[in-house]
Amino acid sequence: MHTDRVTARRKFGVVGGLGPLGSADVFFKMVKATPASSDDEHVEMIFEQYPFKGSGSGSAATIERKLYVFDMIRAFEKRGVTTVVLPCFLSHTFIDELKANTRLPIVDIVEAVRSHVRRKYPDATRIGVLASDYVRDKRLFEAYFPTPQFDIVHPRSPDGIDLVTEAIYGRDGIKRGNLRGRPVELLRRACEDLADQGVQVIVPGLTEIALVVDEIGPQRVPLVDSNLAYAQYAVTGQPGSRAATFKIGVVGGVGPAATVDFLDKIVRNTPASRDQDHIKLLVEQNPQIPDRTENLVGAGADPTISLYATCKKLEDGDADVIAIPCNTAHAFVERIQPWLGIPIVNMLSVTVAHLRDTYPALREVGVLATSGTVESGVYRKALESQGLRQVAPAPALQARVMEAIYGPQGVKAGFTTGRCEEDIGAAIDALMDEGVSVIVLGCTELPILLPGGEYVARNGRRATLVDPTDVLARTCIGYAMAAGGRVGS
Repeated sequence: MHTDRVTARRKFGVVGGLGPLGSADVFFKMVKATPASSDDEHVEMIFEQYPFKGSGSGSAATIERKLYVFDMIRAFEKRGVTTVVLPCFLSHTFIDELKANTRLPIVDIVEAVRSHVRRKYPDATRIGVLASDYVRDKRLFEAYFPTPQFDIVHPRSPDGIDLVTEAIYGRDGIKRGNLRGRPVELLRRACEDLADQGVQVIVPGLTEIALVVDEIGPQRVPLVDSNLAYAQYAVTGQPGSRAATFKIGVVGGVGPAATVDFLDKIVRNTPASRDQDHIKLLVEQNPQIPDRTENLVGAGADPTISLYATCKKLEDGDADVIAIPCNTAHAFVERIQPWLGIPIVNMLSVTVAHLRDTYPALREVGVLATSGTVESGVYRKALESQGLRQVAPAPALQARVMEAIYGPQGVKAGFTTGRCEEDIGAAIDALMDEGVSVIVLGCTELPILLPGGEYVARNGRRATLVDPTDVLARTCIGYAMAAGGRVGS
């Protein structure tokens, strides 16, 4: 693929402000490096810079940098940027932290320098580096030029003076706009010292140094313009997007207790030995979504827009899939799925598939659900698609199911024993009287009332209880595990 076609589709965001002079130099060299014969062939770029209050090269400045850079990248995401350019070596000491929290590829400045050195100086193994004390202490360049293939060499400190740090951050340093005089002399001495130590090429680890390469003058060994190398690498390269950590978006609040129960099942069923092995979750807890059953069986408000709006927030939050731990809400899934860019994992479909795989001889399935779910026919249709027949409670018992869920002593009111338990027990007994041996708990509050996978009647008869939220949780975990192995970070 030709470079001009690649760059035409990319939109660069250049993080400025960390080293204003160096950042501007990289931006200028990116424009210059773009292969374009006319203005309209140039790649789209955003150069964003705000006053950065951090100073120096120490850890305090790094904390401020982390937040500054992250906020800048988030702003770039909202503006349609496809590639982030980060012209700050110090910020690359925490580039993995940034990559873990954005889907945008960040062009790696140290990798650009490494690539340039390997291409231009393939025989060089002893690399001189002009870096700040902090970057040097973090051994940033050693990670890209590893031993034993390479030796990273830093200038020595005569009379206790850190030549490079003083040249950049000192009272008369380059960061204060001094591009001649003492800072240049300090850098020249640093280069001479590196040559004395037998390096074969010198690479700057500060973007400000490229501003005075010509002023430093010819050296015994080559001095790389790291800003130019970075600019050319950014424009001509194709940095791939990081394999983003899989994220499950959860429509919460339908109902609130069922949401907590579902999240608990995600956590309990995830194979993890440490916190970082768990799956990323994004929960939009919206209990103000109109009641689904009231709309389906009465004159209640239509929840379609509220469900869709909640799903869009999850999509905007970079969720990979959406889980809705509410059976009745699935009566509205077909309406909103075509308008979403990510899939809703259909709890009913995966539950029915689980039934068919687990009980191949099964023909009839009991369904305990809200009247809205039953009357909408969503479970009936899903079951019929797998050759199964739905068996629902008779009207009088269905009324008791609704009382167990919505009544003043029901699950949604916080009860799990007493009247609600008796009502559900009566409905299950009736289904068992009809010969049903497998019953789907088709309302997400019911597994809270009926924990465990089996119901034992007073006369000793047993029925298997299938929890759709558990099936949904395990299915979502399976998707996360299959997503390139990136579950946690």
